[in-house]
Amino acid sequence: MKFETKSILPKNIDNEYRGNKVSKYMFLLFTLVTIIRSLIHIFSSDGGAQSIATIPLDSYPSAAAATVVLMFALWGLSQLLMSIVYVVVFIRYQSLIPAMYILLIIEYTMRMVVGMMKPIVTVGTAPGGIGNFILVPLCIILFLMSIKVSKKHMENSDDKS
Repeated sequence: MKFETKSILPKNIDNEYRGNKVSKYMFLLFTLVTIIRSLIHIFSSDGGAQSIATIPLDSYPSAAAATVVLMFALWGLSQLLMSIVYVVVFIRYQSLIPAMYILLIIEYTMRMVVGMMKPIVTVGTAPGGIGNFILVPLCIILFLMSIKVSKKHMENSDDKS
């Protein structure tokens, strides 16, 4: 096996995934979690702000609480749009999975950075606050696994040469 950095943005975008299968199916799991999370933010009465993220909405003036809920719903919409891209990649353009891992790494890293720059008061620890510290290194490992070409694919590419 060898790392193939040209698989991050391949010349030909197709449905041939050359990396480790664990990385491929973990990408599917991240996609499903993103869909579920986005739908909770959009359709939950509090957008998940209080029930999940432990933001004390009941201590806010009603207009401020409604604004936070709206922001969570809009965030859910952007997550839903990204998850549609992830689904399309998984179904039709699997050669782009390494590039999608780069996006996931950037997203989760920037969540932490923005959260430190603009902290919000919570009454507990939100799952996302802990999850980001786990997901960034996990996505880096899965990214590396996604660009590590298996012997089977190396032999197939040797046969085509």
